[in-house]
Amino acid sequence: MSSATTSVTATTTSLSTGVQYGFYFDQGRCFSCRTCSIVCRDWHNIPAGPVKLLRVFRWEKGTFPNPDLQVLATMCYHCANPVCIPAANGAMMKEPKYGAVLIDPAQANSPSLRDAFDACPYGAISFDSDSSTANAYKCNMCIDRLEQGLMPVCVMSCPSRALDFGPIADLQSKYGTTLAQLEDMPDPSITHPSAVFKPAPQKIQLVPYDVPTALSLLAARGSLPPVMQDTSNVTNTSGVATNTLIMKAANVAQAMATTKDDMG
Repeated sequence: MSSATTSVTATTTSLSTGVQYGFYFDQGRCFSCRTCSIVCRDWHNIPAGPVKLLRVFRWEKGTFPNPDLQVLATMCYHCANPVCIPAANGAMMKEPKYGAVLIDPAQANSPSLRDAFDACPYGAISFDSDSSTANAYKCNMCIDRLEQGLMPVCVMSCPSRALDFGPIADLQSKYGTTLAQLEDMPDPSITHPSAVFKPAPQKIQLVPYDVPTALSLLAARGSLPPVMQDTSNVTNTSGVATNTLIMKAANVAQAMATTKDDMG
């Protein structure tokens, strides 16, 4: 995939090599604008559709009066123990300079990449169709930009600075944490993702109020029938379609439905 011309600031930096690089994500700063995903698509000349090197997920947790919208911008985490590589049967590799996990372009339609997808707990590999020989794609750490001394395009495009990139040791030192997962994410103990996360702060109720009274006021519509007869309609999530983080889509249709961030 070649690089497209974008308006992203071309900030250069001094990059050490021969060490493991990775990403930082601050969940509290991310407001799901999806700029990172769209700019990633533009930089890599990816047409609208199911192929997404960077995905932005949104899912709901909690119920009234304490609902919460969770967000996660996720790319490949270029794990220290990439279980996808042995499953790919030679179609993938971990390059030594930055620690990036890459697909061999000559084998991008290898059926073994489906096995690699099954092995990856994060669903980082993306396919352009449901065919067993569909072309596979994934985040390549913007290695073309790294070779020019530039940061990954997603990091440079984030308007809220929710993303950062660098040697994992530096990120851990800078952000004062070694947290390798957010709530609802897969267990990191097997793959050891090259990522540091900062969870969103807990919500605080600034103005206390009586919940039953609030629900009755919400339901009332004057002379019209009430909005609801049963308050459980707004105090449970059984009917909410996006109440679970689904990082591994079962098919192209689900991948599109869970990451609606482009014209596809």
